[in-house]
Amino acid sequence: MTDAAPVPPLDRASLRLRTDQALADFLAGQRAWLAAADAALLPVAEALEAFVLRGGKRLRPAFAYWGYRGAGGVDSDPIVAALAALEFVQASALIHDDLMDRSDTRRGEPAVHRRFAAHHRGAGWPGNADGFGDSAAILLGDLCLVWSDQLLHGAGLDPHQVQRARPVFDEMRTEVTIGQYLDVLAQASGDTSIERAGKIARYKSAKYTVERPLLLGAALADAPAPLLAAYSGYGLPLGEAFQLRDDVLGVFGDPRQTGKPAGDDLREGKRTFLVAAALETTDATGRALLTKRLGDPGLDPDGIDQLREVIASSGALARTEERITTLTHSALAALERAEVTAEAGEVLVELAIAATRRSI
Repeated sequence: MTDAAPVPPLDRASLRLRTDQALADFLAGQRAWLAAADAALLPVAEALEAFVLRGGKRLRPAFAYWGYRGAGGVDSDPIVAALAALEFVQASALIHDDLMDRSDTRRGEPAVHRRFAAHHRGAGWPGNADGFGDSAAILLGDLCLVWSDQLLHGAGLDPHQVQRARPVFDEMRTEVTIGQYLDVLAQASGDTSIERAGKIARYKSAKYTVERPLLLGAALADAPAPLLAAYSGYGLPLGEAFQLRDDVLGVFGDPRQTGKPAGDDLREGKRTFLVAAALETTDATGRALLTKRLGDPGLDPDGIDQLREVIASSGALARTEERITTLTHSALAALERAEVTAEAGEVLVELAIAATRRSI
């Protein structure tokens, strides 16, 4: 790591506050636009304000910001606003993911498709309330993706600077979309291989959670090729470790922390590394139980406990924890070799530890 000229201190909390403010300012403008178009669009504005501004770790803008600063980029409000666009990519992915998984909640509140189904019922409209909710969620997810473009381009950065970053932004959104498709495909086909689970984790989450945000910030700072390679060496294993932690929380997590019902990933039939590892090592009885009950929407607390016991006793949970540790060490080793500013290097170490322990 290299030293750079002193800069005003900026911890994770203050960056998050600035990111929140940038999102709130943007959404206020979008609310005004929607209200002027038609008052019937106000529930759309309210739903997206609630979804984007309530909760969320702001992890992707943080990695992007410190990737930018690590490459020598100078702090500014426009750079924070531009990187806040990543939260709309995240919102789009989550809204669509909840719909495809038929999830009831997100961050402890009704998922968007459930929210609009309830709106339909509350209004006493004729027709299928759930169908209306599904349609609304598709459209609101799409709208978030459009708004991610709008915020990136309208934040006030130099157009040439944005143009450098555009290929990274586009590739990231392509990757998360195909990762989502591979996830749906695995659930439909019943593919429970470790290889498939790993590829889904890389494309659906790992790359767009850490590696691509880092590279986006680096591109905005016009970073040299060696630093881009170092960021990938740090970001890809860390992103995979982050996803593995998410998989563990999806099965064993506390709903007060995850914002979703306990064992939701088991009801949804997620073909994660954790599940694939259990199927690979458990005995015939455990394999039969997992195969039969994984993806059962009627899975009750007793059924969840039975599947948790199979996963834990098979050694899959311990194996996943070991892999999280190995991947995190690999990421930190790559960061140690990177030519980043000292301040950014310190924060990126903190982010790696926090992301894999899920303390943010």
